[in-house]
Amino acid sequence: MSALAGLVPETLASLLPDGLSALAMAGLMVASFAGSFITASMGIGGGVMLLGVMAVLLPPAALIPVHGVVQLGSNTGRALLLLRSVDRAALPGFVVGALIGCAIGGAVVVDLPPRFVQLGVGLFVLWSIVLKPPKWLARSGWLAGGVSSFLTMFFGATGPFVATYVKSLALPRHAHVATQAAMMTIQHGLKVAMFGLLGFAFGPWAWVILALVAAGFAGTYAGRRVLDRMSDRGFRRALDVALCLLAARLIWAGLTG
Repeated sequence: MSALAGLVPETLASLLPDGLSALAMAGLMVASFAGSFITASMGIGGGVMLLGVMAVLLPPAALIPVHGVVQLGSNTGRALLLLRSVDRAALPGFVVGALIGCAIGGAVVVDLPPRFVQLGVGLFVLWSIVLKPPKWLARSGWLAGGVSSFLTMFFGATGPFVATYVKSLALPRHAHVATQAAMMTIQHGLKVAMFGLLGFAFGPWAWVILALVAAGFAGTYAGRRVLDRMSDRGFRRALDVALCLLAARLIWAGLTG
């Protein structure tokens, strides 16, 4: 791992926030690349994986806001690369719900101890994957946007929840990834704006965010090449495997604290 620290130029390391080492920054860049690669190729999983790494390396107060900006950049790049495949008919209702959900979440969001943040993420994603949201929720874009956007103010990574709604649309693999990326771009954009209004200082984290967004875009580009070579059936199988692995990881994290 020490060799990875060399990936971070000394000039950048000197601009890192207090308490974040060059070695930790290198680990975050690798996680951002891997997370975007996973999401671009399999449709889900990368955001939660990156959140798990960030939860170890970042201060709790910065975890959700910084993760939100990085995910905004990653999903924007993915949506732009697959722009022609976005199912635009599914977006308006989701946008309305996302606006309402972020507004309500921003009004009640509070600082939570690290163990509660980690446990909340684990339980939420486990519920959304294993137990499944009710069918009426999966078929309602505005409600999916509202509930997921409310929860993202607390837990950060609600991709599995949104994926449940997108999966119900039965889209081809490129359209699935593109549409979810567009929805997550909207959601993370609103969340970042809300945290800005609440007074979070993004300035000290600017270089960290730029580096992680760049690493994420590289991961998206590589993941798209894998997606292009998959069949729709293969994509659905890979998505199911990714969801199962994600659930297993979160169960373990929840049990070990």
